Amino acid sequence: MNIAKALAELETLLGQRLTRSKPDLEQHGGSETHFPLAPPDAVAYPETKDEVARILSICAAHGCPVIGWGAGTSLEGQAQAFSGGVCVDFRLMNRVLHVNSDDMDVVVQPGVTREDLNTQLRATGLFFPVDPGANATLGGMAATRASGTTAVRYGTMRDNVLALEVVLSDGRIIRTGTRARKTSAGYDLTALFVGSEGTLGLITELTLRLRGQPEAVTAAVCAFDQIGDAVQTVIETIQMGIGMARIEFVDAATAAAFNAYKGSDLPECPHLMVEFHGSESGVREQAETFGEIAAEHGARGFEWAERPEARTALWTMRHHAHWAILASRPGERAVVTDICVPISRLAEAVEATRADIAASPISGPILGHVGDGNFHCILLFDESDLVQVDAAKTLAARMVERALDMGGTATGEHGIGIGKLDYMQAEHGAAWSVMSALKSALDPAGIMNPGKMVPAPADAIEAGSLPAK
Repeated sequence: MNIAKALAELETLLGQRLTRSKPDLEQHGGSETHFPLAPPDAVAYPETKDEVARILSICAAHGCPVIGWGAGTSLEGQAQAFSGGVCVDFRLMNRVLHVNSDDMDVVVQPGVTREDLNTQLRATGLFFPVDPGANATLGGMAATRASGTTAVRYGTMRDNVLALEVVLSDGRIIRTGTRARKTSAGYDLTALFVGSEGTLGLITELTLRLRGQPEAVTAAVCAFDQIGDAVQTVIETIQMGIGMARIEFVDAATAAAFNAYKGSDLPECPHLMVEFHGSESGVREQAETFGEIAAEHGARGFEWAERPEARTALWTMRHHAHWAILASRPGERAVVTDICVPISRLAEAVEATRADIAASPISGPILGHVGDGNFHCILLFDESDLVQVDAAKTLAARMVERALDMGGTATGEHGIGIGKLDYMQAEHGAAWSVMSALKSALDPAGIMNPGKMVPAPADAIEAGSLPAK
């Protein structure tokens, strides 16, 4: 490995678009959660796919690690440079290239954010539905297989990426998939790269599926006395086939954090937030049926939001949950974790997690996209208190163990990065070694986001360049 030589060549290629300033390095080495600062040696700002190819060719020649960067909103340390190297920031590759209205698809560069894309689509009657909450870049969302509040109806990035352009570790540029809605031609390489977290290549172009803007939209929030009643309402709603666009859960601690953060007046108890898309009559019928199910489980205080500004306020509040919860305990850090279980085990998983947190010395609000069995905990702790630190890690591990025992997964949407490597063997067994073989085939020098997703090289762990678990 010769990072210095790689940086010298990259500086010749990019000029001032290769930076080693301390503020830039720290910005690209931080995390929104509990991981320590891990800055790269330099940050590159390419403008074209050919520049990305040259960056990777140079880095491959010198064994220099390469980490892709979108908006930096990942939660498991995916974009941190624990082994040093070059961070490739795609903010300058931020154009919408083609909107194909008749075919309901769009071609974009990776630095386009989901909010920017939907702003540019307004006049077409189409929209891109995947909504992870943060205004993430579409390249980053594909790399982490993002989902979010609308996945229960529209699916995740896995379901909405038709094709990709990817630069491999040796600088080769490949295309995966086409604009056709189905194919039987060869391996599904698009699916391989979606969710690969930058460990196999860097995405430089995406072809995305669009949806028609619904004729009618309505949303509501309602309260419950018990967590179990709210979650059981979700299960019955899904099992009855009601076409929910969103169905979100927040517990009492999250509701209290909302009130303190934004001055809302939610009762401090569990809530469901729901949204319906469709025709005027269809939305009305779905809402009425949901209301009947919720009422059977003790729901109260229904507040309907039919005006766009009211719906925006509701979902903005939900999207700001992370920051509201952090603000509720100033100075504390957070382990932000998620699991996903079969919908029939959801109530059991939430109740057991709630009991574990109640018996611990720390707080941990629960919320999530429960319509697909996915929920989150924000485990707050004082990092100077070793008992609290250990409690947070123990609770996160127990959540994963429970999910795997129930036939679920260690993460429904946050991904693996460095934070959940320890659970990959238990979840995937021998298939994890197959992932490692794929990594070796596509990235033989191991320069692409090293230490993430697949087993970390033993020498990196021994040298201390990767964080201890």
